[in-house]
Amino acid sequence: MRPEPGQVLHFSEDPTIERFVPHVAVTSALSEPYVWAVDHDRCPDYWFPRACPRAMAWVGPRTSKEDAARIVGAGCGDRVHAIEYCWLKALMDVRLYAYRLPADGFAPIGDPPHAVVSKAPVLPLGPPEPVGDLFELHEEAGIQLRVLDNLWPFWNEVTSSTMQFSGIRLRNARR
Repeated sequence: MRPEPGQVLHFSEDPTIERFVPHVAVTSALSEPYVWAVDHDRCPDYWFPRACPRAMAWVGPRTSKEDAARIVGAGCGDRVHAIEYCWLKALMDVRLYAYRLPADGFAPIGDPPHAVVSKAPVLPLGPPEPVGDLFELHEEAGIQLRVLDNLWPFWNEVTSSTMQFSGIRLRNARR
């Protein structure tokens, strides 16, 4: 599930949103209200239940071959996502929807950018689309999906490597 040209996506478990209104996200360190969405490259970060903690790593221009082999594995693509076993059932059962939004009016946020935001209300381009099988999406995208007892050892390896990475909802991971 990716946006078409001129679109960005917003993923949600709520299929009833008719209008996106800027708000301050509970998890955001920013105080300005935004409508949040993602572009093509960051969509896989959201192929999960909303509250699911996930650690993600991918090969970037400065990634060493050693780190890629150690973190992703030899011959295993260039991206890996990890969740904890306790989230496996939720990943299988979640009903996730994608809202297609017009890309006009959205600007990248973060350094490096991890999302796009709008300061104005946004109307979806159509009804929400069921995202479908999240395992299948990962497979089709060539993204490894790992299930671990605890994310923290993996996260510590990733963040001390030359890999590019993102962690979402890590506050929900086991301690």
